[in-house]
Amino acid sequence: MARYTDASCRLCRREKEKLYLKGDRCYSAKCALSRRSYAPGQHGKKNAKLSEYGTQLREKQKVKRIYGVLEKQFKEYYEIALKKGGVTGEHLLMLLESRLDNVVYRLGFAKSRKEARQLVLHNHFTVDGHKTNIPSYIVKPGQTIQLKEKSKKSPKFIEIIEDNQSRPVPNFLTVDFEAMKGSMLSQPTKEHIEIPIQEQLIVELYSK
Repeated sequence: MARYTDASCRLCRREKEKLYLKGDRCYSAKCALSRRSYAPGQHGKKNAKLSEYGTQLREKQKVKRIYGVLEKQFKEYYEIALKKGGVTGEHLLMLLESRLDNVVYRLGFAKSRKEARQLVLHNHFTVDGHKTNIPSYIVKPGQTIQLKEKSKKSPKFIEIIEDNQSRPVPNFLTVDFEAMKGSMLSQPTKEHIEIPIQEQLIVELYSK
């Protein structure tokens, strides 16, 4: 299955919830969900009651869309979380929050997770001084993510930093905008996620 390339705002409208896929636009009056708070398509305004399976599926789709992960990789994350023991749903969210593209976004080095994924792929960041261009790389506590010296002078990054300096950074991360680097202080938890997620519904779906 190919990666979704249609309008991102349609995904938020489908889930009837802001997924913050378009960066600054999501916080402005231009947000499509603010103007049309119903699902896209000719039947979007119908409020059909979801079955138990439908509710679980919608929650899984929402989380996949938030983090930009396709089904095969998402299922792999679930299998890893299941093997860890303990609360599977929380381990799943921890893995997703620890992805390099998500950490880059949460540090304020990108305006959206989609943009963060592109910037990582284009070799703009290092992890502990080593070139890392894999968006799914799992960042560990103590590791430092830094913008490459050549990239620091880019007008694009100067603009991103100026726009994002006032954006709150979750307390499992620390950032130094002057040095354009940040570190993971501890493992992320569900409390650090900005969008309400019912991870237990996803566990129930995969447990069937």
